[in-house]
Amino acid sequence: MILNDVFDKQLIRLDLEGSTKEEVFAELIDAMAELHPDFDRDEMLAVIEERENKMNTSVASGAAVPHGYYKGADDVVGAVGISKAGIDYDAPDQKPVHFIFLIIMGEASREKHLWVLSRVLSLINSGALADIQAAKSPQEVYDTLSRFN
Repeated sequence: MILNDVFDKQLIRLDLEGSTKEEVFAELIDAMAELHPDFDRDEMLAVIEERENKMNTSVASGAAVPHGYYKGADDVVGAVGISKAGIDYDAPDQKPVHFIFLIIMGEASREKHLWVLSRVLSLINSGALADIQAAKSPQEVYDTLSRFN
């Protein structure tokens, strides 16, 4: 499995409209619920917000990896959002977040989700965020994700 198995091209947003993390979560969850009509949008949003309230999911380099377990998912599903303006994320470094890697996983995919989180962090630490920031299309972001297996 590689990251482009988790992050569908249709769930890559190059210019997020939200200016707060709550708005961005809703924007990405709405896209996920549209692609997966059997998912409950409100329940997924509650899962992400509950996890975020326990511990801020921002990581270095202006990126965040909000994630949570949702009983309606059989596997790991992700969405990528890019904010050119930056989001006030209450990050420990007080810097805005520009890259969101939102991950929803089913209870049966606990081990797999750790692998996915590890690969996302490898991507972030590799300098590939510059490629994602320069991307002109979801396909270009998807191609960058595909390099991380």
